[in-house]
Amino acid sequence: MKTQLRTGIIGVGAVVREIYQYLYFRSHYSDLLDIRAVADPNAEYRNWFCDLAGIPPERRFADYREMLQQVELDAVQVNTPDHLHCAPTVAALQAGLDVIVPKPTAATIQDTHAMIAAARQSGRFLGIDFHKREDPRLKEAEARYQNGRYGTLQTAVFYMIDKLLVADPNHSPRFFASADFAEKNTPISFLTVHMADALMKVVNLIPVRVRATGYAQKLPSLQPIAVRGYDTVDTEVVFQNGATAHIITGWAVPNSAHATTVQSGRLLCTDGVIDLGLDQPGLREIHRDGIFEVNPLFRNFEKDNTVTGYGISSPGRLYQQALALRNGRLPEAQKAAAFTPMALGFYTTAVLEAAESSLAEGEKTASGVTFGRTVDLPKLVSDRLGAAAARDYGY
Repeated sequence: MKTQLRTGIIGVGAVVREIYQYLYFRSHYSDLLDIRAVADPNAEYRNWFCDLAGIPPERRFADYREMLQQVELDAVQVNTPDHLHCAPTVAALQAGLDVIVPKPTAATIQDTHAMIAAARQSGRFLGIDFHKREDPRLKEAEARYQNGRYGTLQTAVFYMIDKLLVADPNHSPRFFASADFAEKNTPISFLTVHMADALMKVVNLIPVRVRATGYAQKLPSLQPIAVRGYDTVDTEVVFQNGATAHIITGWAVPNSAHATTVQSGRLLCTDGVIDLGLDQPGLREIHRDGIFEVNPLFRNFEKDNTVTGYGISSPGRLYQQALALRNGRLPEAQKAAAFTPMALGFYTTAVLEAAESSLAEGEKTASGVTFGRTVDLPKLVSDRLGAAAARDYGY
């Protein structure tokens, strides 16, 4: 019986620096992983991580395909940009490996469908790290809602707004290495997917219509490097039962804000209201630099040098399931639950692609506001995948 997964890491950029390095080397899940090889086209990132992990030169690759061919592995984690998730994931699954992917599953419906199909055909594990699913407040809300405590969702508002520094290439130190991050990654792809997935996980409803309104007013005014991107996006989602949600995301909160991310949510249901105090994680710090909300629920640096929190436990539990499947010990009910379209993030990607299409085809005004068109998700999914596949996803 295997006690570790021989693991290859594909992509070692910002998400590894901020989250996954702690999972790999300083968490309660680190003993599950034997990090054997790394692939990243950026030599600086690749060598930083490999030096940290003690990976020898012969197992440092610029191309993930060479790594898959030359190194014997059980699993890989694909930490590439969203639009590059599909190809390495499908290649690894077809090679008989288990795969962990950070949220979202992919940038398009077609890519997400291809990844899900490859997992089902190969019988290997595909886990998507939507780590907000492991936030204990959201898990409790999910259990209570799905037990019928609040009745049926009628409408909801979620918001998740980052400080401006997250998207500002002029800020020092720069939050992301790439100066054009906020041009290539909208608030929808970076933030809305978190909140949309969290809401759908709680209420277990399938989205059917999406319309987005985008505001490009602050980022284009930045100096000396302006950003051609949206400060804030309001994504309206309509579900099969007629319920609606507004998911408001962006990165334009002033840098004097009490937290890097200001966030919360409210669900109004037929028999109750759920208020999610996501912006109050439990520790308020009064310091010479100011007053800050510290979020130990997400990532907590313990006294013994380990790192805990749902940002670590979410991918850690995915690796536990992958190891259990490889050892033939993953219960069938748990395996079935892990392979549903909701668990694999299909509907989250559908909202993502629809919201970005809504803005791309919307009406742009001189004031920097784009009024997106309404996108019909059953039609979009059918157009992308065909009618039979759309029916399989509940459309």
